Amino acid sequence: MERSRSRRSHRAAAPAAAAEGVRTLRRTARALRPPQSAVLSGKARPRGSYPHFRRAGDFIFVSGTSARRADDSIAGATTDASGRAVLDVRAQTRAVLENIRDILAAAGAELGDVVEVSTFLRDMADFAAYNAVYGEFFGFDGPARTTVAVAALPHPQLLIEIKAVAYRAAGARRSSTGARRRR
Repeated sequence: MERSRSRRSHRAAAPAAAAEGVRTLRRTARALRPPQSAVLSGKARPRGSYPHFRRAGDFIFVSGTSARRADDSIAGATTDASGRAVLDVRAQTRAVLENIRDILAAAGAELGDVVEVSTFLRDMADFAAYNAVYGEFFGFDGPARTTVAVAALPHPQLLIEIKAVAYRAAGARRSSTGARRRR
């Protein structure tokens, strides 16, 4: 009698174990899906062999992004009457964050999904202006952040470059919270 009870409980556990096995396989398949990357039309072409973003599982890595436009002009870079360059770190920061927003949208994510940001400033004297614009996009609940000064960026008119990492589960719905909305 004891033996037949044991067989029945084992048979009842088998479907549950099989279902758990299927769930585990699905999680593993999602984690192992091949990375996706893209160079987006309508954005400045990368100056080297790299994509605008690369997705690996639920993480999206946005390559270093600048204020360069698709036509190779640079937001926040104008010329005065004497022909001298006039560079605006606020305008460049805004353009960079908008470019990152657009890149993330193409990857199925949004600024609220960003978990880490690394910013490269050509001059740390621009930190306060950069920080003010950054605050229009992210609050204290936003991504972890590092900001460093660098000797140069790929174009003499660039004052800032930002790279980002976002976390967005494949197929997840967009949230209405996270990044601040631009005014």
